[in-house]
Amino acid sequence: MTIELTKEDRAQAIASIERYFRENMEEKIGNIAAGGLLGFFLEEIGPSVYNKAVIDVQERMQARVADLDFEVHEDEFAYWQKYDKARKGKT
Repeated sequence: MTIELTKEDRAQAIASIERYFRENMEEKIGNIAAGGLLGFFLEEIGPSVYNKAVIDVQERMQARVADLDFEVHEDEFAYWQKYDKARKGKT
């Protein structure tokens, strides 16, 4: 699955890469080179980040589904249990 950025996000990411180079590296990087570097990162590293995010979401959803049993569970055939408790309370 190809990871695509919106035009606005791509422009912001390229500007961020240019700023990073300006502030942290000895060489500046141009707009085209920054775009190429961004493309490389998206293609090479992006799937790992994406897959990790999917795994995290799956784990969280599974935990929430497991909690549903406790949140919405109703005891079955409980009428007589309630009746007997109420009856014992009267004596």
